[in-house]
Amino acid sequence: MFSPSYFRARRRELFPDPDAHCGINVALYGGHERWAFTEPGPQRSRRTADEFSLGATSLRWVDGSLQVEIDERTAGSGRPVRGTVRITPGRARGEPIDLDAHGRHRWWCVAPGARVEVDLNAPDLRWSGSGYHDSNFGREPLEEAFVGWTWSRADTDQGTAVLYDAQPRDGDPTERALLFAPDGSIASWEPTESRTLRTTGWRIPRSIRSERGEDRVLETLEDTPFYSRSLVHTHRLGQPVTAVHEALDLDRFRNPIVQKMLPFRIRRGWRA
Repeated sequence: MFSPSYFRARRRELFPDPDAHCGINVALYGGHERWAFTEPGPQRSRRTADEFSLGATSLRWVDGSLQVEIDERTAGSGRPVRGTVRITPGRARGEPIDLDAHGRHRWWCVAPGARVEVDLNAPDLRWSGSGYHDSNFGREPLEEAFVGWTWSRADTDQGTAVLYDAQPRDGDPTERALLFAPDGSIASWEPTESRTLRTTGWRIPRSIRSERGEDRVLETLEDTPFYSRSLVHTHRLGQPVTAVHEALDLDRFRNPIVQKMLPFRIRRGWRA
């Protein structure tokens, strides 16, 4: 949904072919920094009920786990990113939720409390722990409906706690506070006060709903002209946690200058 080629296609035609703009994005942090984003093109997209392949990378269900076989290269330097990621969903499964008053955009926590195993050979990296998978989908471009949003997710003793605050272009803000428990139950709690975090290097505003007013950015993992991903110290349900946090500015995203910058980070139509 953040593809610059798809952004241009949506301005040329009413219903551009989405298969022509599918992409695989892999980002590694923590001393193994590599960032790959490839759009192989429609001729290299293959889809069945249990498998989706895009270029040399594939996603398929194996014994109840989603197995991702990654074979990508970073833009520019062409450094390889290869290996396997296995995502095993927990019992908690969300349902699609409207993000706007018109029901044109929906958010779905597909696997809020998953088990993830990473086994890469390029770079040499092994890791296992908790993970998360969600999906956004809608009937119009995101930038037409929203000014932006903030989202964060953290593990607590009671389950996976997720905050999602969206700012529509018309209507009141959408505030979600959901707890996905290990037994499969889903609960909500009252929204807490929103606090401002320090801005990013690109001056993207960041905020988070706070319980104790002790929130701070620990590390900025992605700092782009329209999007940031960060680690934030905060409290959820009375417990100190480290949350994964994102902030999205869709006015920045649709800015023509930003759109001209984005293709330099994307490999389009490449063969592995």
